[in-house]
Amino acid sequence: MSEMITADLVDLDLSADTKEAAARSLAERMVAQGRVTDLDGFLADVAAREAQMPTGLDGGIGIPHCRSAHVTEPTLAFGRATQGIDFGAADGPADLVFLIAAPAGADSDHLTILSSLARQLMDAEFTGALRSADDAERAAALIRGDADEAEAADEAGEVTDGPTDERADERAAERAGESTGESTGEAADEPSPAQVQTKKSVEAPAHGEGGGEGGGRGAPFKIVAVTSCPTGIAHTYMAAESLENAGREAGVEVVVETQGSAGFTRLDPAVVAAADGVIFAHDVPVRDKERFAGKPTVDVGVKAGINRPAELIADVRGKAERGEVSSGAAAAPVDRAGDEGDSYGTKLRKWLMSGVSYMVPFVAAGGLLIALGFAIGGYEISEAKSVAEHFVWTEAASWAALLFQVGGLAFSFLVPVLAGYIAYGMADRPGLVPGFVGGAVAVQINAGFLGGLAAGLIAGATVMAIQKVRIPAVLRGIMPVVVIPLISSAVVGFLMFLVVGKPIATLQSGLSDWLESLTGANAIILGVILGLMMCFDLGGPLNKVAYAFAVGGLGANATEGNLKVMAAVMAAGMVPPLAMALATTVRGKLFTKAERENGKAAWVLGASFITEGAIPFAAADPLRVIPASMAGGAVTGALTMSFGATLRAPHGGVFVVPLIGQPLLYLLAIVAGTCVSAGLVILLKGMRRTGPEQASAKADEAASAKAAEAKNEPVAAV
Repeated sequence: MSEMITADLVDLDLSADTKEAAARSLAERMVAQGRVTDLDGFLADVAAREAQMPTGLDGGIGIPHCRSAHVTEPTLAFGRATQGIDFGAADGPADLVFLIAAPAGADSDHLTILSSLARQLMDAEFTGALRSADDAERAAALIRGDADEAEAADEAGEVTDGPTDERADERAAERAGESTGESTGEAADEPSPAQVQTKKSVEAPAHGEGGGEGGGRGAPFKIVAVTSCPTGIAHTYMAAESLENAGREAGVEVVVETQGSAGFTRLDPAVVAAADGVIFAHDVPVRDKERFAGKPTVDVGVKAGINRPAELIADVRGKAERGEVSSGAAAAPVDRAGDEGDSYGTKLRKWLMSGVSYMVPFVAAGGLLIALGFAIGGYEISEAKSVAEHFVWTEAASWAALLFQVGGLAFSFLVPVLAGYIAYGMADRPGLVPGFVGGAVAVQINAGFLGGLAAGLIAGATVMAIQKVRIPAVLRGIMPVVVIPLISSAVVGFLMFLVVGKPIATLQSGLSDWLESLTGANAIILGVILGLMMCFDLGGPLNKVAYAFAVGGLGANATEGNLKVMAAVMAAGMVPPLAMALATTVRGKLFTKAERENGKAAWVLGASFITEGAIPFAAADPLRVIPASMAGGAVTGALTMSFGATLRAPHGGVFVVPLIGQPLLYLLAIVAGTCVSAGLVILLKGMRRTGPEQASAKADEAASAKAAEAKNEPVAAV
């Protein structure tokens, strides 16, 4: 196994002034060492990870990182910035930058090494040594934890101070509960995060031995925590280290389960049972979260675990003192109310996106089966007898009826699933039952898609209100499975049947009538709005809202107005990837090599109505790609509505053309929008002084020069 970091991957005078420039400079070193095969492709993956969550940490640290197919082996590059670089940390810019590159299939040993580094970054002594190091070899040895090289560097007088690896080993042993108070002088093997967690759970000192608050209680307050992040490489382990350190300072016993990319070892059930409180610091779902039900719980994003651990410990202790417990472990940010401090609008978006994301598979399966039934048996197939009563194996009409009826059943779950998982996003599993019940009521009273939205929000709010009531300990065990479902379902059913359901049903009916009546300029304006929404965030929340609005009107009883909306939405959603594919074909020199490769795939993605195919282009150049995409989407939406094109299938792209009304004009609208978007993006990119191809060539030239210098070879003049 190659060294993960060498002196060639260290830059003690990093002159970049932006996080993008810093990542590129360090990535070029990786390219020169043959550890990254495609510079721009790798940087696109880094940018995509950065877009999920800023990678800046308090204490002047930036840790851009990602998994990428363009990485040949786990690699770490380190740069010490000459001026601060903004990585989104609350306390300001970073001067220590660690670029972590992991292959798409990195093994657990490499990832464990990276997790060990992440924990070290929480040690001020370690980061201080890196800030004072004046030699790349010494900095690389410090990061690797190479004791022999560090000692050799000290003897050579290359540095005058800094922590030794024996001391680092002592700190690791202390975290694992192995410290004996004597130094053996031998460097022990670095324990894995799972081993640290297991040993701490067994050998953590009693409160009377460790000191701290509440000494009169005779035992420390016990907290179990789970940390996780999208890539499971850095933030997961840094949050664990931060919580453990804060726990020691507060005299609290903290045992952390790190659910990272290197795998995880579940906390001992006895440790969980003995815990007085739970902290979730995570950005992906907590695995086996039902283990923690019935305990005081604080649920935040992973960065809160890094930046304010003492506050989280105080919060969970306060909840324990007040008797506040959870009926179930909380979900990930994508499914739940959001991190503390989120605005109500942000929380509402997350709740709705939770419902829509679970609804889409039902839409695709049910809607396409219905459309295929129509294609084979004609629109009169909706009047066919049940296939359970009449089915002839040799008749196409029977097969069409089978497809239509199965699709209809799948499609009938659309509104209940939407409502159920909106409630789930708000209140976790206890919200599912009242959410599904409310969605079913919405279907029964013809409240449709809008009724499902209202039912989900009402169900989630009802469960959240019930969970705030202080319950005697003897009843807590039956709350999630009996009391909450019973009370919340009754409340939601009452409200949907007798209070809000009928007005919403009237509104839904009026909306359908309005869509049916749209002609001329009004229809075109609606098409423009839908086209802009579909192309603004390329598969994001606004795109999903427009899509959900369209599919909510489909089904066996869809009106012509509903079908026009569906046609406009799908046509506009196909434009961005098709436009990027066309632009890379017509003016390839304006795009990087990686973008040209992505352009080939974008033909298929766009034709299949997968708007996300344009995301790599938008991530690299959002100010040009997104406005161009929106312009083309607006043109396509307007033309589709003006042509009166209709569509019964909720998905499928060009592969469901036989199910489209006015198919030739429909395809013409897509071609027109694609050309508009492609032309605009070419124009906007062409106006730049330095195109991506020139920048890429300069980067390649610089990488070649560094590689040749390392081999003492001359560089050919260009």
